[in-house]
Amino acid sequence: MHKHFILAVIQIFAIMGLLIAGTGSSLAAKTIQADEMGLSKESVFNTPTPPVYHYGNGQPGTVKVLPRAYLNAPPQVPHDISAFLPITQQNNMCIVCHNQREQWGKKRDQATPTPMPPSHYTDLRKDPKTVTDKLINARYNCNQCHVPQTDAKPLVENTFSSKGKR
Repeated sequence: MHKHFILAVIQIFAIMGLLIAGTGSSLAAKTIQADEMGLSKESVFNTPTPPVYHYGNGQPGTVKVLPRAYLNAPPQVPHDISAFLPITQQNNMCIVCHNQREQWGKKRDQATPTPMPPSHYTDLRKDPKTVTDKLINARYNCNQCHVPQTDAKPLVENTFSSKGKR
């Protein structure tokens, strides 16, 4: 019995040794070069200069709104916002035009600003079922979610389908 146990232990260690040796040789064969790691296909140690993007300089109500990327995606800002920055709780020019609760559910023309949705008037942490009369303080930082439209080109091919977006 003792002899069989020792032989079994030796066989297990031999198999483990072969597995470890095989894994080591396969890892060595799959070395990735520094210029094959990133999207840019150049060395990861280089600091590439990003391309310059141009934002639209149209005034509110004059620029076509891009379609949303996916269902319930925040809309992009179709106009120049440089005069509105920085957006703070005390200085938020966005709410001057977009604080229009009376526009909820109504058909709008291009010149009518997109109203802030009910979610912006709902404290999702404390009382997620109540829509208030005032913008919730956590929602004042508009450009955290809503970004200006730009002429940026995709970094990689995109086959994403936006079916079902609104």
